[in-house]
Amino acid sequence: MSDTSLDPTEAFTQLGRIRLAETDLDGVLDRIAQLARRTLTNADEVSVTLLSGDEPRTAAFTSRLALSLDERQYQAGHGPCLDAARAGATISLPDTATESRWPEWSAQARAEGVGSSLSIGLPVQETVFGALNVHSAKPEAFDDEAIMLAEAFAGYAAVALANAHLYDTTASMAQHMQMAMQSRAVIEQAKGIVMAERRCTPDEAFAILAKVSQDSNRKLRDVAAALVERASGGQRR
Repeated sequence: MSDTSLDPTEAFTQLGRIRLAETDLDGVLDRIAQLARRTLTNADEVSVTLLSGDEPRTAAFTSRLALSLDERQYQAGHGPCLDAARAGATISLPDTATESRWPEWSAQARAEGVGSSLSIGLPVQETVFGALNVHSAKPEAFDDEAIMLAEAFAGYAAVALANAHLYDTTASMAQHMQMAMQSRAVIEQAKGIVMAERRCTPDEAFAILAKVSQDSNRKLRDVAAALVERASGGQRR
């Protein structure tokens, strides 16, 4: 464990106090990994796996070793962190020297100084799953008490992560909606200009803009914005 170990109660409190308006999803993920390393029994390295559909990625890690241990599983298509994420389960590898479920990965982990490993499923969102992965240099590092603590930590982490994911998704949707509204406004302005110049209907004006967009291989919004800028006497950049 890190030299600056943290009391579990304080760690849980910090997870609950994460201000989503002051950080992003990556920031929350990194905070979870760092707190886990300082809090969990015998935790030498930690990573967080996110699984969206069939696409896994390591969203946070405390060292290159933790990252490489995950990526080898992704390449193979199976392993403790992937299985824990998919099943929402806790998977313990008490001793990488005797582990038979994932022999190749275990041998690689052992060769890099990992004696035992623990992966705990993290439900994030309906289509996104995750796992908290904890590695120790010691064999038999995670007894029942250590696993219970890790599962408790994972429960708090899952709530923080789900809230962050929802916040991030909502913010992204709001941004896209704002951009869509701005695009619609400039297109409507451009239609009005075309209608005045060509003395045509709204549908005919839109068709004219759409044809210019297609012929010039430019987005409709860009065509409309250029027309509005020209009509207002601005210089197109």
